[in-house]
Amino acid sequence: MNGPQEKSTDAARTTFGFREVAEGERQGLVNEVFSGVAERYDLMNDLMSGGLHRLWKDDLIVRLNPPKSATPFRLIDVAGGTADIALKALAAGGTGVSAVVCDISPEMLAVGKRKIAEAGYAERIGTVLGNAEALPFADRSFDAYTIAFGIRNVTHIDRALAEAYRVLKPGGHFLCLEFSHVDVPILDKLYDFHSFEVIPRLGALAAGAAEPYRYLVESIRNFPNQQAFAELVKAAGFANISVRNLTGGVAAIHSGWRI
Repeated sequence: MNGPQEKSTDAARTTFGFREVAEGERQGLVNEVFSGVAERYDLMNDLMSGGLHRLWKDDLIVRLNPPKSATPFRLIDVAGGTADIALKALAAGGTGVSAVVCDISPEMLAVGKRKIAEAGYAERIGTVLGNAEALPFADRSFDAYTIAFGIRNVTHIDRALAEAYRVLKPGGHFLCLEFSHVDVPILDKLYDFHSFEVIPRLGALAAGAAEPYRYLVESIRNFPNQQAFAELVKAAGFANISVRNLTGGVAAIHSGWRI
């Protein structure tokens, strides 16, 4: 299964932003981006979304709907190194909610661990270094799986989705929040200008580097549109799939269930 991000050939090539690179090199290049921006990750998302990512994450938690009771409910948040989603989930749910934050970047996880400790949730939120394409967890381990602004950075989207399905219990909920494709006339042009002209300059001014932000913008354009990604989620085995556009399609939440 090859999506727009996976333009592999017989020479095993794929995309990194608008560049073509060897498939085996891509994850290392992505890791370099996030190791460099880990301490400024919230700033990065603020620049890329105009601060709207905070509202979008709240919307994700509403759809997750963690139980407000002592009933055990175990969440895995993948590519969630800075722990934003896990912290919001525990704050919204009852005492039975626990979470594991899994990320491939040690630098991102270090930020997450600090935030978890500061929030007083160290006993209920664990952190694990791991790859979304090969999660270090047993089958049917979690009640819900979330991934926010992370899946477009994996090399093989289909493998990450297969792993999401594998680690969810029957009846488990899959939720993905990701930048997507704007479907509103005029807004799409404004968004393109902001993405390619404004964000890299802001990144250079605020974080001292434009290149990581340029890659992140390009990776959004390479990511499948809402319908194409929904088809990938369906192909992984999920049912009752729905898509919620946010801010005219600047971002979208895909939801599916393991049956």
